[in-house]
Amino acid sequence: MPAHTSPAEVYRHGLQLLLDKDIPAWVGLWAADGVMEFPFAPPGRPERLEGREAIAAYMRDYPDHIDLHDFLDVRIHQTTVPGTIVVEMRGVGRVVRTGGPFDMTYIAVVCVRDGRFTSYRDYWNSLAVHAPGMDFARSDAR
Repeated sequence: MPAHTSPAEVYRHGLQLLLDKDIPAWVGLWAADGVMEFPFAPPGRPERLEGREAIAAYMRDYPDHIDLHDFLDVRIHQTTVPGTIVVEMRGVGRVVRTGGPFDMTYIAVVCVRDGRFTSYRDYWNSLAVHAPGMDFARSDAR
């Protein structure tokens, strides 16, 4: 079991792993049967990933597309559902392919059990894919 066990601790640890570009360790925070969903995914993007292996495949090349520098305005809200948090934040950095700025607003509903992500609904700002320099439509950025 991971050392970070509360949902907020697991989530914050996961953010640091993403900043460190340690995708294998981030994937290691997932339950084997975890589900990641993108309810606002634009056409051509996956809406649902089932299982740690699918999530690993999706995230494998993330640092080659997005160079994350920081997560700003991270607010973690406790819910009345055990193991479930709601997170608001901004991820900032640059789009590797274009060199353009990356500035994405997120709201996520995250479930953690036994120190591992079991469900992660990522309501990222799909309007940002149209921002100058983002170039999501012609790249494999995730």
